[in-house]
Order: sequence, then C-alpha cells, then structure tokens
Amino acid sequence: MLTQPFWTDDFPKPAGLGGRTPPAAADVVVIGAGYTGLSAARQIVESGASVVVVDAGPVGAGASTINGGMTTKGLKATNRDMFKMYGAEKGRAFWEASVAAIDLVETIIKEEGIDCSFGRYQAAGLAMSGRAARNLQSAAEWDRTNLGFDSEFIEGSDVRNRVVDSASFVAARVDPIAGGLHPARYLYGLAGAVERSGATLVEHAPVTAITRSGDGYRVTTGSGVIRAGQVVVATNGYTGPLLPRLRRGVIPIGSYIVVTEPLDAGLAERLIPGGRMLWTAKRFLNYFRLTPDNRLLMGGRNNLSTDLDLHASADIQRATIGQFFPELADVRLTHTWSGKLGVTFDLMPHIGRIDGVWYGLGYGGHGVAVGTYIGAEVGKLVTGAIESSPFLEIDHPTRWYYRNRTWFLPYGAWMFRFLDAIGR
Repeated sequence: MLTQPFWTDDFPKPAGLGGRTPPAAADVVVIGAGYTGLSAARQIVESGASVVVVDAGPVGAGASTINGGMTTKGLKATNRDMFKMYGAEKGRAFWEASVAAIDLVETIIKEEGIDCSFGRYQAAGLAMSGRAARNLQSAAEWDRTNLGFDSEFIEGSDVRNRVVDSASFVAARVDPIAGGLHPARYLYGLAGAVERSGATLVEHAPVTAITRSGDGYRVTTGSGVIRAGQVVVATNGYTGPLLPRLRRGVIPIGSYIVVTEPLDAGLAERLIPGGRMLWTAKRFLNYFRLTPDNRLLMGGRNNLSTDLDLHASADIQRATIGQFFPELADVRLTHTWSGKLGVTFDLMPHIGRIDGVWYGLGYGGHGVAVGTYIGAEVGKLVTGAIESSPFLEIDHPTRWYYRNRTWFLPYGAWMFRFLDAIGR
C-alpha cells in the first residue's frame, strides 16, 4: 500500500508546468497555488494586470490535488445557522454563492477544456440512525421553505435500492446539483490555463516576509524578492505564521483517505448507483465515492489532528469500508494519504484584508467549489470589478486561546465522538 495520494499518482503534475524564476515586479503576487490562488490569478489576469503565483512547494502542493473531488451544495455552517447568524438576506446570499460555486467550476472546466471527469453525479447525505434521519428530513424541509431548494428525502429499503447498497443507512437526502471530479486533473488544468493566460507560476519559493514599500509591497521568497502592487494570501489549511493575525483565524484539520483496487464495474454500479458523492450525517463524518476507474474512495476525520500514522488511519478506514460494504471487507487498499483542510471558528469562509493584504480561506471541506469561488471573488475585489462580497462583510472571529498551537483539538475530538455516540 502506497503512502501517497492516489490522484497525483494517477495523474502527476504535467512536465513544464510552473517552476519559473520570479520576475522582479508584478501588479499582484498571489501566495498559494491551489484552487483559491489560481482562481484569483485567473480572474486578475483577465483585467490585464500582471500576476505572479508563488508556492512553498510544487503547484497544487496542498489539499487541492488530493481531496475527495466533490462539489456539493452549501457551506460548512448549515443554512439554518447562517440565517440565525446573519439574517435571511445575507444567509440567502451565502447559499446562492455555494450553488454558484459549483456552476463556476463547471464553467471553468468547459471554458478551459479541462479533462477531469467532471459530472453532475448528485450527492447524498446518509443517516445511520432515526435521529439523524429526522435531522436530514428537517433540513430538507427547511431548505425547501426558506430557499426554494428541492432535494429528495429517501428512507427504508429505497435507500439500498436507489442510493447506496448498504444496510448501514436508514435514510438519505439526495442533492440533485452536486458533482464530482478528478481533483489533480482539475487543479493542473486550472494551473495550465492560468499560465497560458500570462501569469507566472513560481514553485518551491516559500514566502518569508511581506513588507510595505511605498504604495506597494516587497514579497520575500526563497527564490528572490518581488515588488508587488497588491498581495493575496490563499493558503487555507496550510496557513503559516507569515501573517499571525490570519493564522489565528483558521484551524488546520487533518482528513485521511484510502482507495481500493479497481472494482468490477458491475459491483461498483450496484454499490453506488450512478456514482453519487456520499457522506455520513455525523460530526466525525465519512465521505466516499467511486473514482473514475471504479475504485472506492473512503475518507474521514478519525481524529482532528494532522499527523496521524497513515497505516493506522488506513486500518480505521478499512474497518469502515467493511462495515458499510461487507463484500469489500478484504478488498486490497492501494493508497493511503492525508491532507489539511481549513476550518474557522464560525464555520464560514472568509475574505478579508490584513495591513492591506488580501486573503480568502476557511472552506471546512467544501474547498473544491467554494475555494474556486472565493478565489474569483478575491480577484474581482483586487481589480475593482466588484466593491464588496458577503464573505468580506462578516466578522472573521478568533479565540483568545488560539495563536499557533492547536492544543485544544484532542478535547474537541473527544466531544465530537461523544455526541456522535449518543446521536446528537
């Protein structure tokens, strides 16, 4: 079993992509060559500005090439909670942004000709208890009443016949607009499009300082200093100490994934008809799907930490596969890996500025679509194409007890396990 991501093993970074020497100056420097940074760069270049995208590693070195590859509705915060926190008008704006984010991914793929197995395969939240089923049904009814969004609630034997062939689930809520893709192919396709548009992609150039210089900035990297008119930080779960105030506003959370060997096509279709994107309605959720070559991908947050042993994590995921699909209990796992997602204290994505430096982050596991969307929003703000965004207009909370050490995560993990155990 390989301890490396399946997606980049299946589709490595294309030769010749990125790796250039940085120019001495650019209108905008974007830090982070993932979905957010590349989407921002794509938007900014369209305005005619010069852009340099720098990354501490290779293009797509963070979670953008190695996640579950799902584009699903909503944000990490529930729609109901967003209405409570921000009111109906802004809550609806956030919901509409999450839907527009899926559309944007599809538009980019079509416009740039990216071959990444994208499809509107639908998705489903799965309930493993009566309480979870009632919660799913209540959320579906709330969304229909308040947002006009129709989703299908399925329970009983129909779950096994129509959604997922597993005895583990008693109900499902089907999201008709969701999709899936090959994340490495999407990321590298997006990077190639950005590079062709005239942006410079600089790899293995960690940024060590951003300092004011006249009306602009000096961005000090491992490959030299770049003078920039504006700077965008797009590092999400990989945000470091470069801007301490920003680091305090995002928590890196570990997510762990395995894939099986390719399954017989008939078996794969029987287990997950239509290849839907699936997730369990729990705090310590599992998300799973079929890859384009019919492997079962199983992901989850067995612990909130980012440094679990990958073989131990694979053992946990193997047990979950056997629980959901007994016929796959002995299936061979070929890859095990992990990545970091970025979670904020209010479970919301945020756009903001610190000492004039723009940032966008905090997707809580919805980064494929929402990260792409937030990047485009930041790009529009930088160029003046828009004057504001709902994600810029809300406070970005921090906590007094968090600066640079996530010492509190084990306590949070214990609480989540307890709440899952009692069905709350």
